[in-house]
Order: sequence, then C-alpha cells, then structure tokens
Amino acid sequence: MLHELLLALLGFTGDFVLDASPPRRRSASQEAGRDGDGDRDGEVGPAFRLAPDLTFLQPSERTAIERLISLGFYYRELNRFATESRDLSWIQSSVDVSSPHSDKSQKGKARKGSVYRRAIANGITEILSVYRSAVLQVEQNLLSDPLPILATVTHGLNKFEVLLPPLYELVMEIEKKDIKGGQLLNLLHKRCHCGVPELQSCIQRLLWHGHQVMFNQLTSWMVYGILQDQYSEFFIRRQDDRDGENESSQRDVSDKFKQKLAKDTSLASWHTGFHVSLAMLPEYIHMRVAESILFAGKAIRVLRNPSPGATLQEPVNQSQNSKGSLGMQSFVGGSGAPKELPSFSNISAEELLPQAEADKIDVMLKELKHSSEFHKRPFESAVGSIRTIAANHLWQLVVVRADLNGHLKALKDYFLLAKGDFFQCFLEESRQLMRLPPRQSTAEADLMIPFQLAALKTIGEEDKYFTRVSLRMLSYGMKSSTSQKDLQKPNASELSSQGKATSELALDGWDSIALEYTVDWPLQLFFTPDVLSKYRKVFQYLIRLKRTQMELEKSWAAVMHKDHADFSDYCKDRKNNSATQLRRQRSKPLWRVREHMAFLIRNLQFYIQVDVIESQWNVLQSHVQDSHDFTELVSFHQEYLSALISQSFLDIGSVSRILDSIMKLCLQFCWSIEQYETRPNISEIDHITEEFNKKSNSLYTILRSSRLAGSQRAPFLRQFLMRLNFNSFFETTARGVMNSGRLRPSTAGAQL
Repeated sequence: MLHELLLALLGFTGDFVLDASPPRRRSASQEAGRDGDGDRDGEVGPAFRLAPDLTFLQPSERTAIERLISLGFYYRELNRFATESRDLSWIQSSVDVSSPHSDKSQKGKARKGSVYRRAIANGITEILSVYRSAVLQVEQNLLSDPLPILATVTHGLNKFEVLLPPLYELVMEIEKKDIKGGQLLNLLHKRCHCGVPELQSCIQRLLWHGHQVMFNQLTSWMVYGILQDQYSEFFIRRQDDRDGENESSQRDVSDKFKQKLAKDTSLASWHTGFHVSLAMLPEYIHMRVAESILFAGKAIRVLRNPSPGATLQEPVNQSQNSKGSLGMQSFVGGSGAPKELPSFSNISAEELLPQAEADKIDVMLKELKHSSEFHKRPFESAVGSIRTIAANHLWQLVVVRADLNGHLKALKDYFLLAKGDFFQCFLEESRQLMRLPPRQSTAEADLMIPFQLAALKTIGEEDKYFTRVSLRMLSYGMKSSTSQKDLQKPNASELSSQGKATSELALDGWDSIALEYTVDWPLQLFFTPDVLSKYRKVFQYLIRLKRTQMELEKSWAAVMHKDHADFSDYCKDRKNNSATQLRRQRSKPLWRVREHMAFLIRNLQFYIQVDVIESQWNVLQSHVQDSHDFTELVSFHQEYLSALISQSFLDIGSVSRILDSIMKLCLQFCWSIEQYETRPNISEIDHITEEFNKKSNSLYTILRSSRLAGSQRAPFLRQFLMRLNFNSFFETTARGVMNSGRLRPSTAGAQL
C-alpha cells in the first residue's frame, strides 16, 4: 500500500488508487478547448480516487490519503502538458509544410506550436523535478522509519498543496483558450500578484522562462534586424503575416535568407512591412516602448542590409567641374533621365553599423535577460538607449552620407520655386505653347523643349540635383482640356457657378503640370511617396500662381506698348486722332482692374514665398543642424510640409476654390484685353470684373474669420491681410458686398 501511494503521487494509478477521469481527459492537449468539452469545463477537482473496497481505512485516513493523491493527479496533468509542449516533432512538421506540395490542413496543424509555451513547459519541468525529489525523499524517510506513514508523507509534500493546484488551473486555462506569445506573458504577469510567497516565486520563475524567449526575439530583432517569430507570438508582426511565413527556415537556409534579404531592403519593408500587434503586446509594456522597439529593429535592418549596389554621393565641395559637365550633358538628353553622378564604392553593413555598436546593444539586452525578475524601468531605459543608437546611425546614413540637406534644398529650389529665374524662363518659353489646348499624347514631350531651354539658360553647371527633376503631365483636372480659346468666351451663368466648383477646378488643361523627383536608397526612408505628393501639390499651386502673375505682367506690357503708340500718334496729329483719345479713355478702367488683380496675386505670391516658405525653411534648417535623431528629423520635416500646406490655405477647400477661381478669372481677363482692339468684348470684361470683385472680397472676408485668426496661420496671415487692406479698400468693399449682395461698379476703382 505504501508503494501504491508513492506511485500515485507520481501519477500512476492501480488497484489502490483509481483514475475516475473520462477518456477525453487523458487525451492529448489538442482536444482541449474543442466544442463539446463540457466535462473539462465542469471540473471541480482531481480525478484520482481511493478504491471503494478499502474497508480497513478510517474516514479520516481516507480523507488524508485522497488529499495526498490529488497531488499525483496534478503532477500527471502538468507533466503531460510539459511533455507535449516540449515535444519537438512540430519542427519536422513545419519543414514539411514549407514544401510547395503541402496542403492547407497540414499548415494549420504546424502552426499550433508555440515557443513560449515550450519555455513555460521548461519551467514547469523544473518545478516537477523538485516535486519528484520531495517524493523520493519521503520514500527514503519511510524506509528508514516506517512509522507514521501519513504524517511523514503529509509533512514532506505539504508545500506542494499550494503550488500544484494553481499551476494546474493555469495550464488548463492555457490549453482551453490556446494562449501563447505575449498573451501568455500577460497571463503569468497577472498571476504573479498573489498572497502566497511560494506560488508567487514559482510563477515568477515561469515568467522568467517566457521572458527568455522574448529577449531572444528582441536580440534577433534589435541586434541583427531579423524577425524570429515562426508562430506569430511576438508583438512585432509582419504586415502581411501570411500562414507559413517565418524569418528562418530549417531547410534551404541560404536560399531563403537571400530572398528575405532582398525583401527586407525594399521600401515596403520600412514603411509598411511591420507593425505592433496589440493582441500580443503584454500590458506591462507601454505602446510607446513597443513603437521604439519597432523603429529600432527596422533601423537595424536598414543598416545591416544596405540596398544592393547602394552608393553615396561625394560631398558637394568636391569634383565640381566633373559634376558640372555631366549635369549639362543631362540637359540635352532629358530633364531627369541620366543619373550618372560620381559615387563611392558600395557600402558595407560594417560601415553603417559598427560591430562595437551591435555588441553594445547585445550587452544591454543580455543584462535584462539574465536578471531574475523583469523590471519595467530598466527595460524601458535600455530600449530607449537602443533606439537612440539606431536613430543616430540612421541619421548619419541619411543626413551626412546621403546629403539630405542638399536634397531638401533641391526640393525647395524646384518644387517651391526658389529658382524663380528658371521658372520665369520656362513659362516665357512655353507661353505660346500654353495658349493652345494640350494634346494628351504629346503634352509632356511638347513641354520638354522649353523645360530644357530654360535649364540651359539658367541652371548652373554646379547644380547636380537637376538631373533628378523631371517634368510630368498628370491627369487633367477638367473633363475636357481648355486653353485661351476656351477661357476667353465665358458666359454669365458659367461665371456665377464658379464659386460652386469642386476643389479639382483647373485653370486650363496645363494645370496638370507637375514635377517628379528621383530619390535613391536610403533617401526613400525620408522622402516617402506621401511626402513627395505633398511637394507636388504645393508646386502645382505655386506654378499656377506664377503663371497668373506672369500673364498679368505680359498683358500690362502689351497694353502699355499699344498705349504709348497711340499717345505718340495723338501727339503728332491731335485734330484727327479723337478716336484714339477716346479709346485710351475707355481702356483706363481696364488698367485699374488689371492692377487690382496684379495687386492681389503679387501680395499672395509674396506672402507664400517670403512669409511662409522662407520662414518655415529657416525653422527646418535650425532643426536639421541641431538634431541628430532620424525620427526627430522626419517629424520636423512633416511639420514643415504641414505648415506650408496649412499657411498656403491648401487645406481649406473654400479658400483654395476661391483662389483657383481668381486665378482663372485673371487669365480670362488677360486674354480678353489683349484682343480688345480687334474684338471689343465689354460685356465679357464687365462680367469678369464683377466676378473678380466678388471673389476677392469673399476671400478677404474668409481670411479675416475668427477661425483662421486663432490658428497657426495667424502671425503671417495678419501681415498678408495688412498688405491687402492697407487703405481699408477690401474691408469697405467686402462690407458692401455683404450688405447689397453685389458690388457696385462705381466702387471698383476706389483703390489706388
């Protein structure tokens, strides 16, 4: 009977101790959690029972023995869980699944493995080994002194009565809910908070085993840039996260590593390749810390896996003559085709991330890993230090080696029209072409000639960045392309409906002119497609404004040339030139309207170029000089672009629509007065004038609204409004429009 009891304590039943559990209870862990497992859900205690025919036992003895043999049941269930979780046969099955001929059902079975559950099973095995040693010690004590039996066994195993039942409940919950990964760590962390010191120590030991897996994954991710997560248990997850995809493979390691390397260095891997999985993120790890881990790993991937054939340009102050000759050759062949710039040899990973830095990261993680307990503050501090190291080296790569500031200056020169002489020349060279409707098939090629001529006349040989700029014609903003011919014949209904146009309202068919900028690795990490699209949006707005301003100047020059000729004829023969004098008198209101248009466009252009672009550029430059963190630079650059769009009113639909309408009216007016001598169109010009007055005063009213006055646009917006309303003309006329509903013609010339 003594040996029957000892065997029962190790999970073996017989004639003395019976197993009353149903067959399902003794099945594999895969049965847990399935539909219909009502017996397990209803369990209230162990299933080991004493045989009912043991009549020689007293009730008190039976109760004491049944309490003892319950430990054997808990031991058996815990040992079963540990054995099944530590079974490595799933490794072979995962290799089989990787073959192209395996079916989906096999894949589903292979994904039931869990490295975190195996780690917890290792911890449970440690606890069970202590239990087995205690049983062995009890046996030795009984052999040396056989009396009293129950007292000796109870005394030797008393401490396990507070350990094994909670561990059994923990294991049952893990199996039933199929808990793994970060969720398992979270469960153990919650169970650590209990009032039993022995149990707390055991669960902390289990949590330590789970953290060993997590720190191994963190080391792989933040030291080597490899996501080691075969069963999707880590809180850093691939964005696509397909079944069967894992970072390392048990077969064809070299071939698969090359494929992974090629994939990891793609832009998608940096921008959208990975994310933080909230389902697997333990609650005691803050989301901010998880995002730092995500960034650090992605940065290490970039630094350890340079893009194949990646080269970095020489500093700007070297080899200028050779660069200039290559740059001028590129103007002849196309605006953005050649990219032959002198470069260094291919970059190695050792240059971007020295081994000493990687070793420093490894040491910090090993210190955390070897700690007996997980402490939140040292963990967050180490992650912050690792993130700083990664961000600094990424900053060194992008800012210093890849000449980020030079590319920022190039984007300002071309997308923000800082090279005004180039775009002035381009618009003059293409002015006659833009008088005709663009041909969708050849519009881009037609513009290439004036674009190249303007480059030859204005771009110096030292500008190596121009080879990255190319001209594009995007999809048209209007259903049918229009030009001077279409704009010079508006009717009243069209003009009155312009205020209701959508935000896609175009000046004419040439409104879709855009620039493209070619960036190489690693600048794609900074100049994302979204960033370049914002630059493109601002450029299209500025080039429309520049073109409108130039047309107003050209029309003024043409009208003044004609007026000087008429005045000369009048002075020669005053008696016979009364018609000339009358024509000059009739054209004076047109000059005033043109001056009003030029006044508004000129001040708007000055406001955007000086008050917005230059001031924000100076702020960005100070940040670039002071910051040595890549993520800070990305944030500062996003603020810079947001400020450009916001302070230029491109994010306010009502204002941008009015500005588009005003620029369209200005072009209509310019093309109308140029034909005034051959085809007088007084009614058409009156309609344009009336609509312009309405739009300009509506614009002033919106810009003076309290909503805009309290925004970040306020400081520069006040200067813009002061320039517009320096003599209170706009305020007076805007008030008149609000009161009367339409602007009286007599007030149109009140200003200037």
